[in-house]
Amino acid sequence: MASSYVLFMLSLSCLASTTIALGGNFNTDFNILFGDSRANIQDGGSSMSLAMDKSSGSGIATKNEYLFGRFDMQIKLIPGNSAGTVTTFYLSSQGPNHDEIDLEFLGNLSGDPYILSTNYYANGTGGREMQFYLWFDPTQDFHTYSIDWNTQRIIILVDNTPIRVMHNRESIRVPFPTSQPMKIYATLWNGDFWATRGGKVKIDWSKAPFISGFRNFNANACIAGPGASSCMGFNGGRNKGLDAQIRKHLKEIHSRWVVYDYCRDFIRFAHGFPHDCRKNKQTLVTSH
Repeated sequence: MASSYVLFMLSLSCLASTTIALGGNFNTDFNILFGDSRANIQDGGSSMSLAMDKSSGSGIATKNEYLFGRFDMQIKLIPGNSAGTVTTFYLSSQGPNHDEIDLEFLGNLSGDPYILSTNYYANGTGGREMQFYLWFDPTQDFHTYSIDWNTQRIIILVDNTPIRVMHNRESIRVPFPTSQPMKIYATLWNGDFWATRGGKVKIDWSKAPFISGFRNFNANACIAGPGASSCMGFNGGRNKGLDAQIRKHLKEIHSRWVVYDYCRDFIRFAHGFPHDCRKNKQTLVTSH
């Protein structure tokens, strides 16, 4: 009885020291990072647009730092000739050994599809790019893009459909973001040195200003504080959100819409793929 009481009191203590974010508002939850009035918050904080002209892009970042949770953002991308532009929604910590979870939307010439580039960094090391075409026109309407993160896996979702799963493989010495609290960022910037056809296509400034729309940001996440260890069990579960039907759909997405996968880049890894690539393929086939 005494041990049960102790466990009960410990659980209450953890809950008391954990601050959970539910919902979101651009006015109250974010600061303008750069671009001044080019970051235009509207509708009482429920929507926002980011603009870029030849002088500057724009961006915002959350006031809080988070350690695990699910983050949703509805985004409508730049229409027409968006070549060279990069619209982003990502999480990042600070410092040279930072952690980061990236969604970058790479603009293209009119009529050519956007590329959604995903990546993550752990302890300052990235290089795990996987890029997708989308199965819809992301400039015609808002679509929901999500990052679902816990200690054991990261899931990237589009309109609630998982397109990429990154499992924690620290057991085989593959770094994974598990301990650094991260802020949420949304930005629009000039990436024409690399974004479209390897930098061969530059921004047509006669089309400026370029504008991306954002709305209905939502966070169901643990706000990191002095007792950040209390977040460790938040949103837990290696296979949470990954039932058999979703895994089947994930394979279909990969077979049809992936345009680049670092684990299939034989030129880059001519002398052998990283350990996480070999494990990735095995896990995709055998996990239940």
